[in-house]
Amino acid sequence: MDLQLMLWLVLAAALILAGLAGLMLPVLPGAALLLAGFVVAAWAEDFRYVGVATLSLLALLGCLIFAVDFVAGALGARRFGASPRAALGAALGAVAGLVFGPIGFFVGPFVGAVIGELSARRSLHQASLAGVGATLGLVLGVAAKLALALTMIGVFLIARW
Repeated sequence: MDLQLMLWLVLAAALILAGLAGLMLPVLPGAALLLAGFVVAAWAEDFRYVGVATLSLLALLGCLIFAVDFVAGALGARRFGASPRAALGAALGAVAGLVFGPIGFFVGPFVGAVIGELSARRSLHQASLAGVGATLGLVLGVAAKLALALTMIGVFLIARW
């Protein structure tokens, strides 16, 4: 394997790893980074092993990841009767929670949704339910996105070998 090919594959692997991180960190475009990594890897090998059909399937799976990102949090919050302010609070809480590591990943959306719901002049009980819904939606959304990402990796590896 020549050095140039190796460097392209290292870049592809870095994009894929950043994409996986982006599925959990709302500041990174996870699906786009994953797809970019797969395209770079296929391009580096002149599309010998992974072609247009496989990349199209990967793009479709990437679109599903993008859709899950929007739907999961909204459904979780809506299922528990949250207001739009609670959904916004949950999103902001998720970003703020990153400062506190893994614990913040779960606590941030909850606290953000509760604050958002309280700002909409709801009761503490309603705000707490909104926080639970937003957190459940976020966790289930991340699980679904990771499952889709692992499917993308599997499809790529099967096509590659």
